[in-house]
Amino acid sequence: MFKVEDLGAVVRITMQRAPVNAISTEFVAGFMQVLDGLASKTDLAVLHLRSDQKAFCAGADLAQVQSCFSIDNGADVMRENITHFHALFDRLEALPCVTLAEVGGSALGGGFELALACDLRMASTSAKLGLPEAKLGLIPGAGGTQRLTRLCGPGIAARIILGCDVVDGATACQLGMVQWAVAPADLAQEAEKLAQRIADQSAPALQVAKRCIALVGTLAATGFEAELDGIHTLVNTVEAQTRIQAFLAPRN
Repeated sequence: MFKVEDLGAVVRITMQRAPVNAISTEFVAGFMQVLDGLASKTDLAVLHLRSDQKAFCAGADLAQVQSCFSIDNGADVMRENITHFHALFDRLEALPCVTLAEVGGSALGGGFELALACDLRMASTSAKLGLPEAKLGLIPGAGGTQRLTRLCGPGIAARIILGCDVVDGATACQLGMVQWAVAPADLAQEAEKLAQRIADQSAPALQVAKRCIALVGTLAATGFEAELDGIHTLVNTVEAQTRIQAFLAPRN
C-alpha cells in the first residue's frame, strides 16, 4: 500500500492502495508501520506524502463505512474505526520533521483530513478538495472540523463543511486550504523541489520553528472528542442511514 523512498533528509511516501487510497483500518495500520520504520531516522527533515493513484486520498473506505450501517453496534464500530484515523493523523501532525502533502487528485473527507494533518500542502490546480460529509448525514469526524477551522478560520470552515463546497486546487489556495497550487503537469517536480529546498535548511531550526508555530491556536482534545461523539450519534439516525444507502446504492 505504500512505497517508501529514503532520499536522505527527505523521505517520500507514495500511497498505492488502488483505486483511490481509501482509508481502512488496514491502511491506517500500514501507515503506522511506515512511521514506525522512520522513528530512528535522525537525519529526517521532510516527509513528502504523495499518491500514484487517480486520487490523493478519497477518504474512508466505503465498504467499511457501509458495514457499520448493517450491524446493530455499527455506531460503536464507526467510532472505534475513526479513533484509529485520529491516532494516525495526530501522529503525523506531531512528527518533528516538516510534512508535505502533494495533492494531485481528489482529497475529500478523510483524504483532506489526512492532508490537513501535514504542515504543508501543494495541490494541482485541478485537484478537488473538500469535506462533504454533511451530504451523507455525517460530519468530518477525523479532525476536519478542528484543523480546517484553525487553519482558515470559522468562515472558510463553514463554507467548506456546512456548504459542502468541493473546490479545485486554485480556489483552495485562495482560501488558504493549501499553500501552493500548480499546474498538474508541474506538480510532482514542484513538490520535489520544495521538499529539497526545505531539507537544505537547518533541521534543528525547522523543528524549533514548527514547535513554535504549533503553539499558536493549539487544538483542544475536547474538539476531537466532540467529533467522535457526533459521529456516534449521527450513525444511528434514520437521516444518515437513508443518505448513506442512497450514496452507496450505485456502487453496489
